[in-house]
Amino acid sequence: MFNVIRRSQIVGLMAMDRGTATRYGSVEEVWVDDSGRVVYFASDAGYTPFEQVAMVGPDALLTYSELVFTPPSSLRRLHRMAIRTPSLRTPLGWVEDFLFDWETGDIAAYILGGEIAVPFGGRAVLFPEDVDVIDTEAIIIKEDAKNRLKSESEGLKGFLSEKSQKVKNLVKRMGDRLHSLLSPQDEPEVVRVKIKEVRDELAQSGQHDKNALEEAGEFLQDKWEDIYDSLSRTGKRMKKAIDSAWKRLTHSS
Repeated sequence: MFNVIRRSQIVGLMAMDRGTATRYGSVEEVWVDDSGRVVYFASDAGYTPFEQVAMVGPDALLTYSELVFTPPSSLRRLHRMAIRTPSLRTPLGWVEDFLFDWETGDIAAYILGGEIAVPFGGRAVLFPEDVDVIDTEAIIIKEDAKNRLKSESEGLKGFLSEKSQKVKNLVKRMGDRLHSLLSPQDEPEVVRVKIKEVRDELAQSGQHDKNALEEAGEFLQDKWEDIYDSLSRTGKRMKKAIDSAWKRLTHSS
């Protein structure tokens, strides 16, 4: 949940190589494979693997490499894809939006529209465990999945993507600071103490909204395990991106 973002929040961002500042144009679409994992984004310049993404900010998507190429033909475009059950051919609704972790590509939640979402004010949240299959034309959900749908406000309340920009900025700032303070051997209580220390440091500066700072601190306290995951993934992700780009470059030559 630490790196979860909505599709609608990433579409329209400027895509840019973080090393050369080369711009590829704006992000036009996010693509998944047949397992439902985000694997590519498309920009004006073409397709780029999500493993090459270094950072997603409020204004730009930064990559490790400007390398783009034609992706496999098996990709799925989830936006506006139909939703149905195994026993029904008639769609019950469609995907309005979805949330995913931009580091792992894992889908965190689907936001649905249409008939299936009417009891929830027109937009309902479906979780990945209730998806059976993603085929070329529809997402097939479990027969009883409708019983576990939630309203948008209820289903997404634990995601950072749904917080205000002030809170997001503070979570990132606190998270960056914590990366230098924490080690994988730290016990949970030590982590909680360090989160409080970082929050108190920022509070003492008097430069931040008190309520936003409190909300950011509470979020990190709830999601401290995500900090560990981010710590271990960042280095691995960078190495994987560089190795992947090198293999493609040498293969093409």
